[in-house]
Amino acid sequence: MLTPMVAGGVVFPGLFLLSKNTLQRLPQLRWEEADAVIVSARLVSSVQAIMASTAGYIVSTSCKHIIDDQHWLSSAYTQFAVPYFIYDIYAMFLCHWHKHQVWRQGKGDFFLGCLLMAEVSTPFVCLGKILIQYKQQHTLLHKVNGALMLLSFLCCRVLLFPYLYWAYGRHAGLPLLAVPLALPAHVNLGAALLLAPQLYWFFLICRGACRLFRPRGSPPPSPCQTQD
Repeated sequence: MLTPMVAGGVVFPGLFLLSKNTLQRLPQLRWEEADAVIVSARLVSSVQAIMASTAGYIVSTSCKHIIDDQHWLSSAYTQFAVPYFIYDIYAMFLCHWHKHQVWRQGKGDFFLGCLLMAEVSTPFVCLGKILIQYKQQHTLLHKVNGALMLLSFLCCRVLLFPYLYWAYGRHAGLPLLAVPLALPAHVNLGAALLLAPQLYWFFLICRGACRLFRPRGSPPPSPCQTQD
């Protein structure tokens, strides 16, 4: 059972390292590490995609009965591919890191610093979960922590994006509403994709805060009437 997993744990990282080292050391290429990492990660992803597609074709065409028929390759390749997904997390991190270094070109530390401060709310979120785990929802600490969590999440995650747009507009001499039109489409799309889950989580936090600070036995006010 472990043989396919061990094989996958060797093949995917090994192919990545082999490709990266080859691209960096070949006299004809001598690529920088960032380029070698990105290309190697894409190469491994392509190889895995071809292998998975081939295995899928073999399995699907070999099964005459679409419910009951089995093929040994389905189980074997699933186990073989498990290490790939673990490797892929690390490879995506490396690619993101190197792309970040290449694209920023030493600029934009202000924006990076602001994005890192989005984690201010995380300790309050974690403490809240711990207090709930130990059934301490009735304590003053839980209420104070809930208020701090709500405030920090609002300031450092929800309002962060309008602030970044405003800061860029002030730098470029643009009004806030004109900033999205002056930025590339992928920047606006990325900001929207990052903001959307923050708004959803903030809604959940607000709903929890309404329950937390509502007096016991009193009917919930209309803004807080949400189903569990």
